[in-house]
Amino acid sequence: MNKGIFITVIGFIAFACTSAKKEKLVTEDALLNAASNATEWLTYGSNYSETRFSKLHQISDQNVKELGLAWYFDMDAVRGIEATPLVSNGIMYVTGPWSILYALDARTGEKLWEYDPKVPKEYAEKACCDVVNRGAALYQGKVFVASLDGRLVAIDAKTGEKIWETLTVDQSVPYTITGAPRVIKGNVIIGNGGAEFGVRGYISAYDAETGKQVWRLYSVPGNPALPFESKALEEASKTWTGNYWEAGGGGTMWDAMAYDPELNLMYVGTGNGSPWNRKHRSPDGGDNLYLSSIVALNPDNGEYVWHYQTTPCDNWDYTATQQLILADLEIKGVQRKVIMQAPKNGFFYVIDRINGKFISGEPFVPINWASHIDYETGRPVENPKASYNGDPYEAVPGPFGAHNWHPMSFSSETGLVYIPAQNYAFIMLEETDYKFNDPSQSMAFGKGNGWNTGFTDGPGEREFPHFGRLIAWDPIAQKQVWAVEHIAPSNGGVLSTAGNLVFQGTSDGRFIGYNAKTGKKLWESPTGTGVIAAPITYELDGEQYVSIAAGWGGNAGLDIRFSSAQTTGKVYTFKLGGNASMPVFEEPEPKKLLTGVSYSISGPEEIQHGLKLYLNYCTLCHGMPGATQGGVLPNLGYSRPEVIQNLQTYLLEGPLTSRGMPNFKGRLTSEDVEKIKAFIQVAADSYR
Repeated sequence: MNKGIFITVIGFIAFACTSAKKEKLVTEDALLNAASNATEWLTYGSNYSETRFSKLHQISDQNVKELGLAWYFDMDAVRGIEATPLVSNGIMYVTGPWSILYALDARTGEKLWEYDPKVPKEYAEKACCDVVNRGAALYQGKVFVASLDGRLVAIDAKTGEKIWETLTVDQSVPYTITGAPRVIKGNVIIGNGGAEFGVRGYISAYDAETGKQVWRLYSVPGNPALPFESKALEEASKTWTGNYWEAGGGGTMWDAMAYDPELNLMYVGTGNGSPWNRKHRSPDGGDNLYLSSIVALNPDNGEYVWHYQTTPCDNWDYTATQQLILADLEIKGVQRKVIMQAPKNGFFYVIDRINGKFISGEPFVPINWASHIDYETGRPVENPKASYNGDPYEAVPGPFGAHNWHPMSFSSETGLVYIPAQNYAFIMLEETDYKFNDPSQSMAFGKGNGWNTGFTDGPGEREFPHFGRLIAWDPIAQKQVWAVEHIAPSNGGVLSTAGNLVFQGTSDGRFIGYNAKTGKKLWESPTGTGVIAAPITYELDGEQYVSIAAGWGGNAGLDIRFSSAQTTGKVYTFKLGGNASMPVFEEPEPKKLLTGVSYSISGPEEIQHGLKLYLNYCTLCHGMPGATQGGVLPNLGYSRPEVIQNLQTYLLEGPLTSRGMPNFKGRLTSEDVEKIKAFIQVAADSYR
């Protein structure tokens, strides 16, 4: 054989072997053993137990100060970034706003391909909390992403080409999807959101090869005049009263999932009721199963196995959709298989994951809606005043929760759970003239939650001040070990590692590494924009990397205490000795409170009506006027006067629909807009 040909053949064989190694598929076994594969990040929570703990320790508390930027990728996105990246075969898969999926070289950050599902921009109106997406799933050479408008898409992991697409929702009803799918036993599993708009929650499984639906589990019963889908739902219907099904019932399963292969049980968290006020939802009481619950099901067929309800007959939007973590803990001398959760209601729960029995639960933040959990029944003991029927009540936590979707982490080495905790108190008041599907109802989104008067985010002394806090929690002793205070609530999710480190981004634009045992800050990098997503870590060519997706997220205007000129979403990746240049951050300029807006209304009742309209149509994107200076979506209390003066154009003519802002023509009148203008100016004046 010719020497040159021989060398070429040998080189081709070597390349083919290397390529085959690099293109190893994410199989069922790979997912089952993901906790042992610290070099990659194959699923949303790192493993089926959703611990977000990595065994990598090259970066440690001894050398983390040497971390430097390896690369960054600019998504060129000006909406919220909430995604957890995945890494497999040296490729990073990360999602951005509008459900766009990016494939990046995990060594360099070079974009390999991009897939845009082309979500119609009018879907922004159906998304309660921005047009975000929290991530993708990997399996057998495919990447799965769920789009905001309810589609599940399978994409070729090498090329970015669509393989199949399945519609998972009825698009005539205001369902949305923001969560990351999971793959269990060859099925892609995804839930949905929309309880604020009046929908009925469910979770579905689809065959990963074909996209065909395999099973579906509803979280709440439907119309009792129709056959119930299961015996479990028939039993649940006995805990509801009135015509609950007319407003959907809620219970959407929009985020938390975990899986125990030994028990063959999948766990999912369910959401709030629709409407939020239980008096209007189920007027004669009842627990309203399976709202605000941890539900165990059989992943083979979706059948209900057991549940534990964290907030019976939820009245405050205290979802149990927050992250579920599986662990084996020794409690009172007995090894227990447990599931842990820190849901919105402020209690940290340890539940037996075999049978759903309550083990322990204690407040991890100050709360006032309940005094404690009765350890005999496992039920919270409510404060009667917190029902807010008749008198306003400042609920702590408010509907944004003591902990929301921002992922927490459990370190098997320290035995601690690291919780991104927060507090937004919220004044709640019953809407006495509530009518389902009445868009004039406050916070109704056209579907009738109908009850609150707004955030208690004004100046002055408060009994429960707003805070953002990283808490290290001992789940066995049920107590705080250490905590770090942040400038504002809604900070990023958490990663813990075997290097005795905890990483977290903050809403004021920093990425920080802490000592996992003590909470001491060891390293920090600016990000130029707020961080609310969770970091990951992986290893390539013997080097450990730490990555974070940064960018303002949903409800940015509610919690950002400063303005930022750098608003496009980015992925930052760090390694020891990294020397890449950070992007240039423009210095933020303080904004001035709105002044000088004229409006044609006559009295306080019309301003109060303007408040209701603002809460219904504006607050979840723009926040309360004057309370904060805003992030990507501006706080209108700091707008230029001519912007608010021209509000008729923005709201009734739709010039910004291409950017996701709805056109409210047909739902708001010119008189309504004048009342909103008046409220914005009056609210801004209250902060001078």
